[in-house]
Amino acid sequence: MKINQRKIGVVLSYAVIAINMIVGIAYTPFLIRMLGQSEYGLYSIVYSVMSYLTIMDMGFGNTIIIYTSRYINQGKKEKQEQLHGMFFLIYCVIGVLATIIGLVLYYNVDTLFGNTMTADELSKAKIMMLILTFNMAITFPFSIFGNILTAHEKFIASKLIKIVQILLQPLLMIPLLIMGYKAIAMVVVLTIANVVCLFLNTFICFKKLNVRLKFKGFDFKILKEIFAYSFFIFLNEIIDKINWNLDQFVLGAVSGTVATAIYSVASKLNSMYMSFSTAISNVMLPKVTKMEDNHESNSAFTDIFIKTGRIQYLLLALIITGFVLFGQVFVNLWAGQGYEDAYIIACILMIPITIPLIQNIGLSILQAKNLYKYRTIIFLGIAILNVGLSIPLAKMYGGIGAAIATSIALILGQCIILNIYYHKKVGINIIKFWKNIIKMSIPMIFAVIFGVILNLLIKSDSIIMLGTKIILYSIVYCLLVWKFSMNDYEKGLIKKPLSKIVGKEI
Repeated sequence: MKINQRKIGVVLSYAVIAINMIVGIAYTPFLIRMLGQSEYGLYSIVYSVMSYLTIMDMGFGNTIIIYTSRYINQGKKEKQEQLHGMFFLIYCVIGVLATIIGLVLYYNVDTLFGNTMTADELSKAKIMMLILTFNMAITFPFSIFGNILTAHEKFIASKLIKIVQILLQPLLMIPLLIMGYKAIAMVVVLTIANVVCLFLNTFICFKKLNVRLKFKGFDFKILKEIFAYSFFIFLNEIIDKINWNLDQFVLGAVSGTVATAIYSVASKLNSMYMSFSTAISNVMLPKVTKMEDNHESNSAFTDIFIKTGRIQYLLLALIITGFVLFGQVFVNLWAGQGYEDAYIIACILMIPITIPLIQNIGLSILQAKNLYKYRTIIFLGIAILNVGLSIPLAKMYGGIGAAIATSIALILGQCIILNIYYHKKVGINIIKFWKNIIKMSIPMIFAVIFGVILNLLIKSDSIIMLGTKIILYSIVYCLLVWKFSMNDYEKGLIKKPLSKIVGKEI
């Protein structure tokens, strides 16, 4: 059952991505046009600022998954209940602290953004911060139940709930936009959708998994061990926030809502791109944790690193090459006039992030091996570099400058230093990994050449022509990688479900 849960979980993860893509592609242009650049930028600024409160999770989310998985594997039911009860209380305290910090931010909106926002924008920003503060206060205590679902490998339920959350937001927001409501309504709808999903996670845990919380005080021995483990995950979350939310905050402070709106469109495209990779790796943490508990060899971890990376690369290479070839026209048609620079910003972010995306199962391996702290120390220095570069570059070149700063940090930290660390310290054979990737890439080069020829021969000034070129490019890409890049295992992942559908072996 667990194996089926994992496989179906991956399928549903891609269903989540597909639905998110469809909703994003169909809903975002409508949202941008109904809100306008100023309101969309205002929402993006406030949301990016408040998202920093999520780091108060302190890395406990993944820690709960790892320790719960171990207790499940060891059959220690009471240990699970004590762990969950203890963390529920901890999260309640964190929720209170998040509320206090949110109120401090509320009273300092004028100081943060007074130089770039109008009086009306400042007033709306304050209201939105209050609503999102309430959202955070509710989220922290009940987020534990989503982690418990993951630890039990109930990926089907967790992904279906995610689908509900994705669909609920546009279904509630579209009529409100038509009625004239704007950025404030956005955060209200966001909060409602979040509360609904938190309730569903909690209900399934209590009614279906018979989860119980035992409040027998704090086990300081295990708590000390967990704090030591999660501290570096917590630092890593801070680093991720710096890398992915700093630019919008800086642009809001030095350039205003319009520049932030343009960057936010690029950031949304980058987030959708990143989600294609995390669909597989997100369901692998319990598996690699058990591998480490069972003292699997470094070669076993290398094998799963390469196997997962190859699958991710097959998909991500299609997306990134297609976006570079056809993305400018897509952004112009999709986001509309005034967002042309979003294509350049998105390319600057998406191209270097491809390398860590095809290797992100390595993060799960680091967590399972309790080696996360070394990665975090390295990346802390890189994040400081990102901060030092982002502010002056954003002042000089706006969103493009901010993206360049982030890209430099990504290349240095995640593309170079982390690969060296995987090879030297973790024991993963990175040279073998890259031999696989380089060999797979040769047929893709011919697909890209075909795409360049398409651009020269066909002018894509409409959705129909753009769609035709994308379909033709995708067909040529898939044929080439099927023939020359994919191994038998990867082909089997496609053949097996197709064989079941047609009723005979393919």
